[in-house]
Amino acid sequence: MSLQPGKLPTAVLAELLAKITHRDPRVLVGPGIGRDAAVIDIGGGRCLVAKTDPITFAAEQIGWYAVHVNANDIACMGARPAWFLATALLPPGAPDTLPATIFDQITTACDALGIELVGGHTEVTIGLDRPIIVGMMLGEAARSQIVSGENIQPGDCVLMSRGIAIEGTAVLAREAGDTLAARGVAARVIARASAMLFDPGISVVADAAALCAAARPRLMHDPTEGGLATALEELATAASATLRVDASAIRTYDETRAICDALGLDSLGLLASGALLAIVSAEDAAHLASSIDGEGTDWRMIATVESGPVRVILGTEDPAIPFPTFARDELARFLGSADMSRNNSEAHSPEGS
Repeated sequence: MSLQPGKLPTAVLAELLAKITHRDPRVLVGPGIGRDAAVIDIGGGRCLVAKTDPITFAAEQIGWYAVHVNANDIACMGARPAWFLATALLPPGAPDTLPATIFDQITTACDALGIELVGGHTEVTIGLDRPIIVGMMLGEAARSQIVSGENIQPGDCVLMSRGIAIEGTAVLAREAGDTLAARGVAARVIARASAMLFDPGISVVADAAALCAAARPRLMHDPTEGGLATALEELATAASATLRVDASAIRTYDETRAICDALGLDSLGLLASGALLAIVSAEDAAHLASSIDGEGTDWRMIATVESGPVRVILGTEDPAIPFPTFARDELARFLGSADMSRNNSEAHSPEGS
């Protein structure tokens, strides 16, 4: 079977990771499913946290995306994102203004989070039809502040901030506006969806910091490719447990619902940066309802942890109903569809310019 766009299947990735031999005891958290970043003990009670992640789906605001998705993963480990490097691969024939545009997006996003841009690389690369940014973020934290997924127990709660598919909704509005309009999505809905990149935004750095200040999360995770469904599967794998999900507690924005309905997509499998998943104790979950909600973060308990095999199930039925799974992200599926090809052709044809 040939590879499809998007993340590697979990089983394939697990097989690859199993081949790694760990030799350095200073590596406290290495590569693993559901692990958002690496953690290295640098002495003196301090840790360096490192992450690399590319932006391959979006073209517009690609520099902004690159900073925030990498910063999110650092924050999910309980650390402060501090230093960023970016490799920008640009397609031949791109406007000569593109490098400056991407650079401005990166520096603006770094400034918003108090991050230093410390290096990178830029080139025009044969074979590309859109820019790709590969980001690398470094952060730091006291060793005692690292959130590494330890001590997860049956009865713990899975919390989610905000709603699902914020990033995917914004990308679709920006990349497929013509198709959405042709399928009856109102211009005001497309505009609101496009603005979701900034409001509520795709950053979970503040949410993670607020959560760590109010409680001791056992594990945090930034849902990205594959949406909430894949993120919950990754959480279950990291926790070595069963997650039982209350689907009625999952928030879906009106804009997300309208766009997914128009394009025949499922929001549960759609690119989902902007929400933060966290496993906390039942006691902390009850405490958080008052201590964080008052500061404006919309936290919902969407699942509970149970002993049992690694799986994600729905509701209280017995036998259990599996939570939906997706072979690849719904955005990747759409971008590879004939509909998107026609949209791009129409958007760039002489008749449409």
